[in-house]
Amino acid sequence: MNLKWNGALLVGISLAFGIAGGYWFAQQRMNGVSSSAQEQSLDSPDERKALYWYDPMYPQQKFDKPGKSPFMDMQLVPKYAGGAGDRATVSIDPSLTQNLGLRFATVTRGIFDSSLDVTGVLGFNERDVAVIQARTTGFVERVYAHAPGDVLKANAALADILVPEWAAAQSEFLALTRSGDADLLAAARQRLRLTGMPAALITQVERGGKVQPYLTLTSPIGGVLQELNVRAGMTVATGDTLARVNGLSSVWLAVAVPESDAGSITVGQAVEAHLPAFPGTMLSGKVSAILPETNPDSRTLRVRVELPNPDGRLRPGLTAQVRLNRSTGQSVLWVPSEAVIRTGRRALVMLAEDAGHYRPVEVHLGQESDGKTAIVKGLEEGQKVVTSGQFLLDSEASLKGIVASSEEESLPSSATSSFHEADGQIVEINDKEVTLAHGPFKTLGMPGMTMTFPLANPALMQGLKAGDKVRIALSQTDDGLRVERLDKSGSQP
Repeated sequence: MNLKWNGALLVGISLAFGIAGGYWFAQQRMNGVSSSAQEQSLDSPDERKALYWYDPMYPQQKFDKPGKSPFMDMQLVPKYAGGAGDRATVSIDPSLTQNLGLRFATVTRGIFDSSLDVTGVLGFNERDVAVIQARTTGFVERVYAHAPGDVLKANAALADILVPEWAAAQSEFLALTRSGDADLLAAARQRLRLTGMPAALITQVERGGKVQPYLTLTSPIGGVLQELNVRAGMTVATGDTLARVNGLSSVWLAVAVPESDAGSITVGQAVEAHLPAFPGTMLSGKVSAILPETNPDSRTLRVRVELPNPDGRLRPGLTAQVRLNRSTGQSVLWVPSEAVIRTGRRALVMLAEDAGHYRPVEVHLGQESDGKTAIVKGLEEGQKVVTSGQFLLDSEASLKGIVASSEEESLPSSATSSFHEADGQIVEINDKEVTLAHGPFKTLGMPGMTMTFPLANPALMQGLKAGDKVRIALSQTDDGLRVERLDKSGSQP
């Protein structure tokens, strides 16, 4: 019995020592883990100081405290100080470049020979027109088989007109020719001219010795018969327009040039035209005139090109694909057009830097042609830009709050900011800030809401109180939106 109790006592003492040892060991482990956790927490992003908060969709707008974005239905994201994220670049492992499909191009300097491709329509040369009128009163005896739209040769007969007045004048002229008096003959010949008789007909009467009272109307030039206003049996009076012929030896090509490219068009500029009616044929011409008016509907400028038409196959109404060749003769910077990201407000490129870093840069664009775009400002020769995959990098830059650099950012905020206006009502106001129940700021894309804004000047609160209706003018600064003007509305409740 004593042996059993002694065994139980030994087991109990062993268990007690085991529990005590385990508890001590666990405490030591917990203390170590706690100390390690405290050390790690000092390096965690949550303990770092936030420089500002921003909306990833509008990274250029910064806020000094967390909250909900005034632009989108989402929470603002903090931007922390310290670490690699401080650099205004997107970093990608160079080994992943090929997997992401990134391609690059070098900013190049050289002569930028550009061309503009537009459409045009052939029309008549309005300077090559012949108007045929009656020089004297007569009767239409015969009309030749022609109709408007026919293509005539030069001197083609149109109609025969009987002129009774000519019969008497020609008889008198023939009598004087037999008298031999040169002075009287010259005077009679002049009278025939004054009646409208063509010189060729006077010569024919003088040589043939017979009266010729008929006048045959002919087309003085070859071209298209636009008008024919004579019919057999009708009477014509002096000055009546009987026919109108438009020449086809040359035609006008009317080209519509967008107003954004109008400044680069000059008279005498070389032009190449391709007509669907004549595949494989290239016509060369020059700009002959730049018309002074712009089409208000299409916002295009009309440019006139004169094309020779020796064989007459170019007919008005045909369409043409036109290339206007332009050469400034100056050396400019250019990049492939696919490298440019157009946001609607500005143009960006992703600049490739060393060790897999990429930075968005704002650029000012010049002419664009044949897949190349001239760079007026923002880049330097020899830099590398991303031509494929740049939209992925730009999205990553926006999520990180990286704003594209530009020369304008170095100017004072008052020189570059613009006011955004809306109507609202004061909820609360003091010398530092104002709470407004405002309507939508259309230029910001901000809907109507109640929001607190800082005042640009404490004097803005003078004469204003809660409940006043005001016209609000905001500016965008590095610290966020700021009230620049509060104009009290004329009618108050």
